[in-house]
Amino acid sequence: MGRLTTHVLDTASGRPAAGMKIELFRIGGAREHLRSAVTNADGRIDGSLLDGAAFGEGLYEIVFDVGGYCDVAGTASFYDEVPIRFRVDAADAHYHVPLLVSPFGYSTYRGS
Repeated sequence: MGRLTTHVLDTASGRPAAGMKIELFRIGGAREHLRSAVTNADGRIDGSLLDGAAFGEGLYEIVFDVGGYCDVAGTASFYDEVPIRFRVDAADAHYHVPLLVSPFGYSTYRGS
């Protein structure tokens, strides 16, 4: 079965971004909220963000609350939220969508 995972690294501090709120949406005729989660001490979501029968082909969006994370850390941030929209073409594959973030920049890629 396919699954979706993520992790967040704070490149300014060189550590995992623990305590960052994440929202997952399916994008179709309407934007459907699927899950809310918070990153653990390793900057990851415990288990998969989505898997099993709920995980299917289509368009998804993960929204990372970078501004809230920086507020708690006492760091000014240019970004409030970082949305990453991506397509799942194979529901039986593992999709890993990491975020590397600092207060003034970010990058992402399809991980493994």
